[in-house]
Amino acid sequence: MPELPEVEVVRRGLERGVVGRTVAEVEVHHPRAVRRHLAGADHFAASLVGQTVATARRRGKYLWLGFTPSEPAEPSEPGGPAVGDALLGHLGMSGQLLVVPADSPDQVHLRVRFRFTDEGRELRFVDQRTFGGLAVVSGGAELPAPIAHIAPDPLSVDFDPERFVDALRRRRTGLKRALLDQTLISGVGNIYADEGLWAARLHYARPTETVTRAEALRLLDAVRTVMTAALAAGGTSFDRLYVSTEGVSGLFERSLEVYGRGGQACSRCASTIRRDAFMNRSSFSCPACQPRPRRVR
Repeated sequence: MPELPEVEVVRRGLERGVVGRTVAEVEVHHPRAVRRHLAGADHFAASLVGQTVATARRRGKYLWLGFTPSEPAEPSEPGGPAVGDALLGHLGMSGQLLVVPADSPDQVHLRVRFRFTDEGRELRFVDQRTFGGLAVVSGGAELPAPIAHIAPDPLSVDFDPERFVDALRRRRTGLKRALLDQTLISGVGNIYADEGLWAARLHYARPTETVTRAEALRLLDAVRTVMTAALAAGGTSFDRLYVSTEGVSGLFERSLEVYGRGGQACSRCASTIRRDAFMNRSSFSCPACQPRPRRVR
């Protein structure tokens, strides 16, 4: 599933490709793609026609397009400024938001098509496994209500390192489980949790309440460093299911230190990287660089 770097790459592509443009037509090719829009596919499409894209934003693994407020518009709160609607999206396992020439062939798994009044490039939502989805959120341009509970991500200006450290050390869980908790820190998934823990030399099952403040800050710095490097490389693509809005795969897979490298040598100490079952998936670590604690969670 795409994590913060991959979703940020897509957000930047949307910012380049659709901000400032007005929606002329929306075609929903598969109702499952808009299942989170409870009013149905027809209402989804009708809600977007005539809307002008003002922003492309992200929180964690979610992204959204914020629209210019309609005129006349209801204020978001009494006496407050009007707030536009939002097109909220989650890529799921295989979702792609592509900005492509209008005359390009339809993708096999095309689910939703957006045409614009300038008759330029189309925005297409393509999703092979249909785990992703789109929804219109009324008045959600600043922060859609369905994701307001999600914590800021470690690359956000709103992220508070001290608050994260305090909350982490109050938890009674394992370190990796805490990193995957989107209400504590958003955008971190299986790949970057493993990579950050390796860089910080901490075991994924280390009880959070035993982590010192210095160790927690070291882990946060490691996660930020890994994600920044991944973002610079366009994200991680293990297959063609994750691509940028231009259809380009990320190259960070070449720089992964532990994730997906079970049985190979650790680049730091040459020990054999372990692969353990973890929450119905896998966790990769170096037994020498990341020694297993006596007590685990």
